Amino acid sequence: MSDNNTSTLKSYVDSATGAAQNLVGNILGTAGDQAEGQAKKDKAQAEHDASHATVKVPGATATADGVAKDHPDRTAGSWNQTAGSAKEFVGGVLGNESLKQSGRQQNREGQEQEARGQLNDFTSGAADRVAGSLGSGVAAVTGDRVKQAQYQDQHDEGKTKQRGAEYDIRKQAEAGSQ
Repeated sequence: MSDNNTSTLKSYVDSATGAAQNLVGNILGTAGDQAEGQAKKDKAQAEHDASHATVKVPGATATADGVAKDHPDRTAGSWNQTAGSAKEFVGGVLGNESLKQSGRQQNREGQEQEARGQLNDFTSGAADRVAGSLGSGVAAVTGDRVKQAQYQDQHDEGKTKQRGAEYDIRKQAEAGSQ
């Protein structure tokens, strides 16, 4: 499932290699090395972008590495925030302070619930990535291709979970800073 061209680590290595080759080309005055170095740096940026590309759909996250279901608290928390905001709005329009306060409370609880779900997805995703990488390495050494593929799938699902949580956290931070 994983495409080795979407590795963040590989993008960093390729970027450093491209920068070094570009520098050597500048020092020696060879346009070919400069151009090749710049091309490697550009390719590395594309690899990095692909590694972080994330699409959110209701209840799930999709990346180049696959699709992973979001933790249920993320969806429920989002729903509670929406319902709480609606209650708060209606309470404000009707002048019903109790309904307005109830809505505020539900919104706050929804934010906390969604954050717990994001944290769960981020940490379990990181754990799956590590376990998948280690297991895949051991399976490769022992020659067990079936286990290697299973561990690679575990790694990929973990990466997708992690990227989904990162995506939501980044979007919330951007919305909060505006």
